[in-house]
Amino acid sequence: MTVTDTTEAVLAYDDVVAAYDPVLGLEVHVELNTATKMFCGCPTGFGAEPNTQVCPVCLGLPGALPVLNARGLESAIRIGLALNCEIASWCRFARKNYFYPDMPKNFQTSQYDEPIAFNGFLDVELDDGSTFRVEIERAHMEEDTGKSTHVGGATGRIHGADYSLVDYNRAGIPLIEIVTKPVEGAGERAPEIARAYVAALRDLLRALGVSDVRMEQGSLRCDANLSLRAKVPGAAPGSAEQRAVPLGTRSETKNVNSLRSVERAVRYEMTRHAARLAAGLKIVQETRHWHEDTGITTSGREKSDAEDYRYFPEPDLVPMSPDPAWVDELRGTLPEPPPQRRRRLQAEWGFADLEMRDLVNAGAVELVEATVAAGAAPAAARKWWSGELARRANADGVELAAMPVTPAQIAALQGLVDAGTLTDSLARQVLEGVLAGEGEPAEVVESRGLQVVSDDGALGAAVDRAIAENPDVADKVRSGKVAAVGALVGAVMKQMRGQADAAKVKALLTERLAPADSTTDVSTS
Repeated sequence: MTVTDTTEAVLAYDDVVAAYDPVLGLEVHVELNTATKMFCGCPTGFGAEPNTQVCPVCLGLPGALPVLNARGLESAIRIGLALNCEIASWCRFARKNYFYPDMPKNFQTSQYDEPIAFNGFLDVELDDGSTFRVEIERAHMEEDTGKSTHVGGATGRIHGADYSLVDYNRAGIPLIEIVTKPVEGAGERAPEIARAYVAALRDLLRALGVSDVRMEQGSLRCDANLSLRAKVPGAAPGSAEQRAVPLGTRSETKNVNSLRSVERAVRYEMTRHAARLAAGLKIVQETRHWHEDTGITTSGREKSDAEDYRYFPEPDLVPMSPDPAWVDELRGTLPEPPPQRRRRLQAEWGFADLEMRDLVNAGAVELVEATVAAGAAPAAARKWWSGELARRANADGVELAAMPVTPAQIAALQGLVDAGTLTDSLARQVLEGVLAGEGEPAEVVESRGLQVVSDDGALGAAVDRAIAENPDVADKVRSGKVAAVGALVGAVMKQMRGQADAAKVKALLTERLAPADSTTDVSTS
């Protein structure tokens, strides 16, 4: 057992899964991409000046009455259908009462025991190709809160802050909250399954076109609930014998906003819970904050139960009774399921299972598809998104889709390589310019002067100079040691600042150094 820098003891992960059975509960909040808010006509654009997208309704001023956003209801039904849910023939909104500065009405308009969609499931593909079914309790409509910014202090949270600012632009933005049933039987793979579920849900929502699912902007957020119960010796995870053991007390890690963090947060909470249980301590039912930098959670507040929110039916909104014919019509608009689509694309692109899995794990399938549609070959598109761009995104700590480059720009960049205007090395320099906002690939090539040198005279002079400056290496090539030509190619490329076609350089060296009576082909070494 070890102790973190906040004095929270943790147990080794292998010891945790040997002694305890984890049970997950995942609540995912999705901001819909409607043009206006859930109950008023205020715009929903991200990044506007604080408190400029508000009105009496979303500010909760006396006498202001809400009107339901029809597109929000439509999106909720489509999400429910895509999650294999039953769609309620009758449902209504409820008031969830609690006070917080970013809640202008002091209650949230939500749904409680009468959600729009319920009793569904999502089959989740894991890294090894196996599938795990996550059952859905409900998907319900609600409105988002405002955003508090705590100024001063070291953590960015209210404790230790000098003062706080509140932006109500986000208050009233349409949300769908998707709540799982207890996820049992995950065993040691619980953190992986949590990440894979959120990733699968993100892919599904993106395919539906109901949200931009930008986790870094908060339009997709996950609250990860976890409890541990004693493992029954010899019982398989998820077995009836294991399920008979009472659930432990849960904690809820709030607003986790990346796939990697979902996995890390669940894993950490498993080790923290187990350490407390092993020490004979109780688990506190509370919300917890995830800290990306340290990889730990810290206590937030004691978790309220449903009765603490004093739910009651929303008196200002009429109940909803979706027409079954309309629901069937919406069912017909559902896209090809992402797993099925991935299998189809894999066959069309000719990728191996591991190559496709790498794309899925990197969140690059749609990016590669769009790059191919813009004219790039599938292999080239995969090379950029799962190679150079994935490396840069990982180094910057951002989602791949958040990189400041479009599939069309990557296709244009690859087109310059295919045309012989750029080498791979030069193309990476051009990519740097595009990422830095210097313009389109062709503009960066022009402004930086990065195109491949096509002047045969200049290239021939550089080849002759490399031979003259490296006589010993040249003699080795003439004597048949063809591998030595690589050193001369490197010398020429250095002279040309990388702006030469290496294959052409090698061919020129072959021509210059091959003995008249020799048939040795240096260029194929």
